[in-house]
Amino acid sequence: MRVIDLAIVVVYLIGITLFGARFRRSQKDLKTYFLGGRTAPWWAIALSIVSAETSTLTIIGTPALAFGGNLGFLQLVLGYLVARVVIVLLFLPHYFRGEMYTAYELMRRRFGERLRRATAVTFLITRALAEGVRVFAISIVISIVLGTGEVASIALITALTLFYTFEGGMTAVIWTDVVQMVIYVTGAVVSFFVILNHIPGGWEHVVASAAPLGKFQVFDFQFALSSEFFSTTYTFWAGLLGGCFLTTASHGTDQLMVQRLLAARSQGQSAVSLLSSWIVIFCQFLLFLLIGVSLYVFYTDANLPPPHPPDRLYPQFIWTYLPVGVAGLVIAAILAAAMANIAAALNSLAATTVVDLYKPLLGPAAETKSDRFYLRLARGVTIFWGLVLLGIGILARQWGSVLEAGLAIASIPFGALLGVFLLGVLTRRVGERDALVGMFAGLAAITFVRFGTSIAWTWYVLIGTSVTFCAAWVAALLSGRKVEEIR
Repeated sequence: MRVIDLAIVVVYLIGITLFGARFRRSQKDLKTYFLGGRTAPWWAIALSIVSAETSTLTIIGTPALAFGGNLGFLQLVLGYLVARVVIVLLFLPHYFRGEMYTAYELMRRRFGERLRRATAVTFLITRALAEGVRVFAISIVISIVLGTGEVASIALITALTLFYTFEGGMTAVIWTDVVQMVIYVTGAVVSFFVILNHIPGGWEHVVASAAPLGKFQVFDFQFALSSEFFSTTYTFWAGLLGGCFLTTASHGTDQLMVQRLLAARSQGQSAVSLLSSWIVIFCQFLLFLLIGVSLYVFYTDANLPPPHPPDRLYPQFIWTYLPVGVAGLVIAAILAAAMANIAAALNSLAATTVVDLYKPLLGPAAETKSDRFYLRLARGVTIFWGLVLLGIGILARQWGSVLEAGLAIASIPFGALLGVFLLGVLTRRVGERDALVGMFAGLAAITFVRFGTSIAWTWYVLIGTSVTFCAAWVAALLSGRKVEEIR
């Protein structure tokens, strides 16, 4: 009976790979390879943002959170909306002044080459680590479906995604994102109703069973400046403030998202795509959390032990209980989100490597190189980062919950990055040396918070941003120099 499901998965993997590879014909230079020639409509970019934000970590990790807790994760999503408004008002006007390929070119323009390299290298390291966790998350699904080992599963999905990203560049990333988002949203909706169909009494029984246990609780308004307050991951204040700072950093300073914003036809379309994406994000997180609550009722009523680790909960239910054909569709949907994320990461890592690190090293000679040379270089660097993600994905098998591990890793340097970007757009007195002092102070502070305290990861970006901004500002005051003397 599983032959049909396996056929659907295999057909999907082959089909999406060939679909992405067909965009090779439009790749002529760095602008078309890294920005898609700035021809994508706003709605496609919006769906691409959603696809990148709701990864495999979301699909298999969010139901597990609700299974073991409640709907408190939605408090973080409220901060996502505030962050989008901040990005539209503060960052987008700077990104669309002149032609930019990466977020870190803004740092060169405002501060200088050293800070550009520092922020670019920070992004490369962090994105590679965080994306490695996402790569591992894929192996959980593949190993359940195909019965293959985790390493073989990671290698398979990475190789297929690398192929069409290598061929089609950012154009392939955006349009495969659109296709894959439609698939995984459809799969999630279908699986939700199938789960309810397996529960006697359906949704009414889910509510009657889960509500008294607090499974539908969203808000936690506790407020007390104590260790318990800062160590609780999901509260209203941690969600609103932490979610705002996290998303401002991830969507405003991380090349993975900024590259999509830069690919829009204009600043106005970029703003519309970013703001409209929040509506879909909220609905998706709510859907996956409700799936987790429904699975809790299903497992409790059937007196079944939950799978271990919890991240196997949703994909294992799909493959075990969903009807033939439907299971294949939903598994393909999960792989769709996974491949979308890997493709975007590969392209953004390659863009930052070529534009922010390699070209500046060439100096004036960079202008003598042909478009064909840079296109070949970009594709070669894409292969390099594919191998790096493969290696990190294998190591990430020991890092615990995939959703929270990925978010925690990303949150460590995001504060320092957001701090220097805010210094760049909000201040004129702070120079490059001061910003570097602030950046390293922020990284040191959040490293101590991560490994020396019990503070929840939802506070990491806020703390890192505050320390970076304040340390740089103090350094500028102590220097006593005017900005004209620094720049």
